[in-house]
Amino acid sequence: MTREQLASPVSIVDSGGPGRPDPSPELSELYRGFERELLIPLWTEIGDLMPKHPTPAARPHAWRWQRLLPLAQRAGDLVPVGRGGERRAIALANPGLGGAPYATPTLWAAIQYLGPREVAPEHRHSQNAFRFVVEGEGVWTVVNGDPVAMRRGDFLLTPGWHFHGHHNTSNEPMAWLDGLDIPFVHQTGSAFFEFGPDQVTDTATPDRSRSERLWAHPGLRPLSQPGPTASSPIAAYRWEHTDAALADQLALEDEGHPGVVEPGHAAIRFSNPATGGDVMPTIRAEFHRLRTGTQTATRREVGSAVWQVFQGEGQVRIGDQEWRVERGDLFVVPSWAPLTLGAETGLDLFRFSDTPIFERLHQDRVHVEGQNA
Repeated sequence: MTREQLASPVSIVDSGGPGRPDPSPELSELYRGFERELLIPLWTEIGDLMPKHPTPAARPHAWRWQRLLPLAQRAGDLVPVGRGGERRAIALANPGLGGAPYATPTLWAAIQYLGPREVAPEHRHSQNAFRFVVEGEGVWTVVNGDPVAMRRGDFLLTPGWHFHGHHNTSNEPMAWLDGLDIPFVHQTGSAFFEFGPDQVTDTATPDRSRSERLWAHPGLRPLSQPGPTASSPIAAYRWEHTDAALADQLALEDEGHPGVVEPGHAAIRFSNPATGGDVMPTIRAEFHRLRTGTQTATRREVGSAVWQVFQGEGQVRIGDQEWRVERGDLFVVPSWAPLTLGAETGLDLFRFSDTPIFERLHQDRVHVEGQNA
């Protein structure tokens, strides 16, 4: 069978319009030639490829923790956590991405569930990953042989190509949020994966990991570790430090001093102490706290983000959609979608985004209503 006899995977549709060529038999024949040679002219595609502003396929959406958790618990009854399925992780699927297991075109978000006394075997992969704990304790994640306790409010890192596994030392199950750059790595064809031991390499249960003892002292860097690191060497950012930083910002506001990002809105970014930059090359992580009654300015940003409510209740408006959210609920903000948050009670939220990718490409852009021309 010749190439011309095979159905072409390329189809050209020219709807005409200003600046377009007039339809003709000759133009149709030209387009058929393009299709045979797998060519597509820019003039038929420019509206989609070069829009006046970002028009992402991803849609705003919210997931309810109280609906997700029972499903994760049922998965714990039915789905093994060992080799094969590898992890009992349940991904958020954005309704605009055609059934792909992605929260956004670059970000993966999933609920991972580990039953009492269960062990998730070790593996490593080129994707960058983290855990954020909304509730529970009793699980240790072991990252490159370093046991790291997981507790409510903790933000824990597993940078790319670090071996990691989890073990639950308690008689209670535990669920948490996983965040990774799986879609970005998949689209760029750069993924690697490798199995590690079936059991975690260190079953100790220290209160603080070795990485915290070395690195997690405010403003102090160990001289034994010179030079920058691609990802943060701190395995866990503890809730007590996050909570104190946010409380101090709001206290400074009460005293009439600068510190908050806008009235009633405290926020911190988790950072790499070796560089001062983001915790991982492809992922930015933040924590936000809104006083009761606070409403944020409407903000647009190139790049996408996933938010999870840690505690409190409030309203989220993304474009023309609005949800009331509470503890554990998750929502996704697509690129350039306008976001406004409102706090009915004191509202704490964890956020992660793909902003570092766009900053490195010099494609980042932010617009805050009332602040930008």
